[in-house]
Parts: sequence; C-alpha cells; structure tokens
Amino acid sequence: MSGILAGKRILVTGVITESSIAFHAARLAQEEGAEVVLTGFGRVTLVERIARRLPKPAPVIELDVQNQEQLDGLADEVAAHLGEGVGLDGVVHSIAFGPQGAFNFLEGTWEDVSTAVQVSAYSLKALTMACLPLMPRGGSVVGLTFDARFAWPKYDWMGVAKAALESTSRYLARDLGARNVRCNLVAAGPVKSMAAKSIPGFEDLADVWNHRAPIGWDLTDPEPAGRGVVALLSDWFPRTTGEVVHVDGGVHMMGA
Repeated sequence: MSGILAGKRILVTGVITESSIAFHAARLAQEEGAEVVLTGFGRVTLVERIARRLPKPAPVIELDVQNQEQLDGLADEVAAHLGEGVGLDGVVHSIAFGPQGAFNFLEGTWEDVSTAVQVSAYSLKALTMACLPLMPRGGSVVGLTFDARFAWPKYDWMGVAKAALESTSRYLARDLGARNVRCNLVAAGPVKSMAAKSIPGFEDLADVWNHRAPIGWDLTDPEPAGRGVVALLSDWFPRTTGEVVHVDGGVHMMGA
C-alpha cells in the first residue's frame, strides 16, 4: 500500500468519538498505509465501537495513564497485537483532563491542578517511556496542545498544564534525540468534541476563532489537525523535533 505512512505501525491514544482529532489522525494514518493500534480509558467498549468506523480494524488496549501497572504492561500488550519482534514507528498522545476546579484559576486546588498536570502533561513522558522498548530504531511521538503562550478565556489551569506539556515535549526531544526519536506537538484550534464539552465556557473560548482566524476555522472539522499529526508521524520531517506546529487557522500569529 502506498502513502506517507506505508508500512508504519502507529499507537493512537485518545479516540473517544468520531469528532475527536485522535479519531481522524487514526483514520488518516490508516489511509496513508499505517497499521494502527488504539488505547482507550474507562469506556473501552465505546472506543471499540468507534474503532469499527475506521477504514480497517484496529485493536483497542485499555490504558489509564495514571495507572503505572498498565503503563508497565503497555509494550507487551501492543506487541501481542503487532506480532513478535514488530515494533512501533509512531505514538500519538491525545490525552488531557482537568477536574472542574482546574477551570477556575484563583479557586483551583492543588488536587485539581496536580491531576490536570499529571494527565495532560506528565503523561506524555510516561506514555513515551512505556512505548520506548518498541522503538529501537527510533520513531515519531506527536502530541496535541492548545497554544500555551497566552492566558485564554476560561482555560485557566488547563492552560498551565498545556504549557507543561509543551515543555515536556522539548525535554523529551532533547533526551531522546540520540535514539532517533522525534517529539513534536500540533497546536490545534478548538474543535467541538466530547472533551470540549467538559470545558466551562468553551463557546466563549472558541468564539475567538470566529473573528481572528485569517484563513478561517471550522469548529466542527477535526481533519486539518489530524493531517498535521499524520505529517509529523511521517518521514517528511526527519530532522524536526521539539517543535510546535500550529494548525489553528492562523490565530497564533495575529496581533491585538
């Protein structure tokens, strides 16, 4: 099969519904020739049902990034699906969560904040290290962020967690470069997904894009961000690491 990911094996986290960026990254990866394995948290049967809507079958492995036992066993679980001696070429980190208290900056407790940072930022390191035994020849790790250079309306401690995610990606890029592992992020504009529904005031946040995206932005279309993920998974960025690629309609570069 031809395609920019032909022959590659990719682990994709964060598929919950068809409206998620992760789903479109998995779909596009398959269409570009990759074999895909998914992980799901909690409602694994829901992820399995969504997985059946992909172009080709994709196994689903249960993974809670706060569960060290599951992280420790992830490489074996993936290998069981891919086959003996078959490794991974790429990993997609599409994992973020903040308790409701994390969306109130002045009132958020450390318990709220620490959960947001562990699940949304530290998990990039934890997931990458869990997969590293399957990447002896190197590979590409791609995560999803929401531009953390600014204080966004309503985003609060999740914005801090995304800043930590972006820093984590840079340190991973530094420390894993010698192993030929690239680590990059896609800073996507807002998408109306299940995750977005958990953000209080999401409509106020998303409304920024209605007025400030010079090339336009469709809140209902996750595919552009998915394409960015697939491009970074491919060999077309062989010496790009520690980068944040903006797929946001251009909002990131607009002045006041």
